[in-house]
Amino acid sequence: MALIKDILQTMEYGPSPESNEHVIAWLGQHEGGFGHFIDGKFTDPSAGASFEVTSPANGAKLARVARGTADDVDRAVTAATRAFKSWSKLAGHERARHLYALARHIQKRERFLAVLESMDNGKPIRESRDIDIPLVARHFYHHAGWAELIESELPGYQPVGVCGQVIPWNFPLLMLAWKIAPALAAGNTVVLKPAEQTPLTALAFAEICREAGLPDGVVNIVTGEGETGAALVGHPGVAKVAFTGSTEVGRIIRRTTAGSGKKLSLELGGKSPFIVFEDADLDSAVEGLVDAIWFNQGEVCCAGSRLLVQEGIAEKCYAKLRARMATLRVGDPLDKSTDIGAVVSTEQLERIGALVAKGRQEGAEVFQPSIPMPAKGCFFPPTLMTGVEPASTVATVEIFGPVLVAMTFRTPDEAVALANNTRFGLAASIWSENINRSLDLAARVKAGVVWINATNLFDAAAGFGGYRESGFGREGGLEGLYEYLVPGHGKPAKSAKTGKPQLNAAPSPTAIAASAEPIDRTAKLYIGGKQARPDSGYSYAVTNPSGKTVGLAGLGNRKDIRNAVEAAAKAGSWGAATGHNRAQILYYIAENLSARAAEFEARLRAMTGASAKDAAEEVATTIRRAFFYAGFADKYDGAVHATKSRHVTLAMNEPFGIMGIVCPDETPLLGFVSLLMPALAVGNRVVAVPSARYPLAATDFYQLLDTSDVPAGVVSIVTGETASLAKTLAEHDEVAALWDFGSTTDAATIEAASAGNLKPVWIGGSRDWTSSDGQGREFLRRATQVKNIWVPYGE
Repeated sequence: MALIKDILQTMEYGPSPESNEHVIAWLGQHEGGFGHFIDGKFTDPSAGASFEVTSPANGAKLARVARGTADDVDRAVTAATRAFKSWSKLAGHERARHLYALARHIQKRERFLAVLESMDNGKPIRESRDIDIPLVARHFYHHAGWAELIESELPGYQPVGVCGQVIPWNFPLLMLAWKIAPALAAGNTVVLKPAEQTPLTALAFAEICREAGLPDGVVNIVTGEGETGAALVGHPGVAKVAFTGSTEVGRIIRRTTAGSGKKLSLELGGKSPFIVFEDADLDSAVEGLVDAIWFNQGEVCCAGSRLLVQEGIAEKCYAKLRARMATLRVGDPLDKSTDIGAVVSTEQLERIGALVAKGRQEGAEVFQPSIPMPAKGCFFPPTLMTGVEPASTVATVEIFGPVLVAMTFRTPDEAVALANNTRFGLAASIWSENINRSLDLAARVKAGVVWINATNLFDAAAGFGGYRESGFGREGGLEGLYEYLVPGHGKPAKSAKTGKPQLNAAPSPTAIAASAEPIDRTAKLYIGGKQARPDSGYSYAVTNPSGKTVGLAGLGNRKDIRNAVEAAAKAGSWGAATGHNRAQILYYIAENLSARAAEFEARLRAMTGASAKDAAEEVATTIRRAFFYAGFADKYDGAVHATKSRHVTLAMNEPFGIMGIVCPDETPLLGFVSLLMPALAVGNRVVAVPSARYPLAATDFYQLLDTSDVPAGVVSIVTGETASLAKTLAEHDEVAALWDFGSTTDAATIEAASAGNLKPVWIGGSRDWTSSDGQGREFLRRATQVKNIWVPYGE
């Protein structure tokens, strides 16, 4: 056994295999083969034909899957058409709940899916575990938010219909998520064909659709080869085609769909430039190259496969790159120490080898490090080709493997000319410490995605797609959502029940019978993530409309507010968290509220005298409101202003920091959440004063905060007399903004008290919290302040 002191000298890794026993057991359960997933169940292929799926790492058989025919595709499209009638008419909130459930189920099975993906595709487990599967869940979370917001943010737009989607083998489950998530969020139904080499995670996703309760026919998966995809693309019942794959097949699809009226988006090949200037941080650039071209064995459409390096540092760059290549590990995809896994198939392996041989024949110098290579399987070593001419085969053809070709340039203009010397235009990566030069090149390079001092960055909130022969249309972000919508001539979608335009208010659920808590308890304040007794030592009785005492609430004072603000000051990391992370926590609050809906309904009935129906409606709308702002947490974007000078003027929305919020008596739970959630969504910490008359719904709510991963201090709840507490919040100089929707203090007093730090004050007044007036961008706008950043752009 090697000693630790020796390992620290050599930095050699031993094997660290990831267990695949759960995947092996799952495959064993399907030893008889997988059928198509149509109308919510697995079905046998109409022709009874199937084909074998093997592991590219060792050639072992993994499974048999059905070979789809035109009849199979027709059955799937028929099921999707039938499901579209009801799915498209669901309220956006209902679709959001389904997408959220899919995201949660993916997370629960993320290690299983990562191992299955690596076995099926050959990519290293570190990549599938740390990049692919988390991004899959992220796309479903993100688009759950768009489903929730689509009615208010995109009024007049309607779903396209049945979407035919064909995905490639390099990112099997991630490409599925890129396509299915926005399609479902927009109200469409789907028939998807995975690549014949890598269908297994798509079939596992089909099982997840059943587990998560997705309605039958909304997602259908038909496996097969090229003929199956052609039948899907050409089916007259398909209204939208989305394809990711080769440019050659993209051309065929464009011709097939021409004149059909089908919407089409194509994400095709690339030959992306990786441009390194003399002033770049060269060590960082070399690490960037590792991620650009050897990530996923180079089987990435936007891989930085063309290195363009400034002439003065070319040899230094090549030397560092060769040294780094010698440390890369090629081998078993399930070994957590593997850097480069297996190429997807023997056909692809042979193609890569033939192109490298062609490059050598055309005069390129080929470097491959002397590193151990597996004796069996579809493995190709990391390869660097220098002395490449701009017109050579390897500089113009997409190799789609772990092969980097390098050329030099002298001036920025020459770099731009070389970068644009391609029929593709998918992505580019620019490395320079000079931000002006970087942004100038970003404006001039013809590519749909440009990374500066970075590479291969993807997110559900950002559109991805290419120029030229890299295709058209976008996936991800708002621009990707538009691909699955059509204008409805300005008319919002109508309710299936009433025929009237749908409003933002949630549909009324069936009231759940529940009784009030049998054991009396005195509600405490909630400060710094803990229940706290009021500093005054006093409580007051909370009575229902009949005058009966239903509980006691703490009588907060100035010191309690001070303690709450101090706790909020310590929770500054909330504003630095990503919008995605904040969204997940807000969704979690909604999930926990849904689980305890009956309890909250009972509390509202006992406290306010509301009917069972009204209490159930208030809780249901509160859950939906939490979903609404969870959806906005990673979508309340800034803007790029069209200023007169040649600048990118970025208008960035930033949280205030600590906000004071005084809540209304009307619909006390809904009013409280309607004010709390937008402030949290954009990154503020909140000191909330709930309704003085009906505070117990809010004090029950802090139990949800405790179980929903809300960091201590992000939300504090101080009950008591709203007028005095509102004035205290207005006077506190660490409170950066104040909303007062509940106190009886006149606006002049509150606004005058805020003059110490000149905080913005919003005296909200009365409104109907159950309607669209109780939510929207106005709340988000008033919860943020805008910073304008002027960045030089272009010439």
